Amino acid sequence: MQALVVDDSTAVRGLLVEHLSQLGFEVEQAGNGFEALAKLQATPAFAVVLLDWTMPGMDGLEVLRRLRADSRNTEVPVVMVTTDGELPFVDDAFKAGANEYLMKPFDAQTVLEKLLLLGVDPETRRVA
Repeated sequence: MQALVVDDSTAVRGLLVEHLSQLGFEVEQAGNGFEALAKLQATPAFAVVLLDWTMPGMDGLEVLRRLRADSRNTEVPVVMVTTDGELPFVDDAFKAGANEYLMKPFDAQTVLEKLLLLGVDPETRRVA
């Protein structure tokens, strides 16, 4: 299974890549929204996208809106990753098409729990 990790922080990307790799994912990375959209156009078969909200140039919410506007990516599960858990932000993310919300800091168990909530099961390599 393939996952896409989008975050302008190399440290956060590295941590997510490590957690996902340990779960058996092949992980692609993007350091900004423009890279993310290019990768999504080139490889529309990601099992899950973990998308940082706050990035320069194009924030995660705009990436999410553009991703959902592409008919090839309407069903890919998207987890918004952010430090902001205020209800209006969470609500905006879900209205834009996010499927889950992951608060920083996080650990491997929390990442796994979010994936399982989405029906992405790394053990069986299935997406419900």
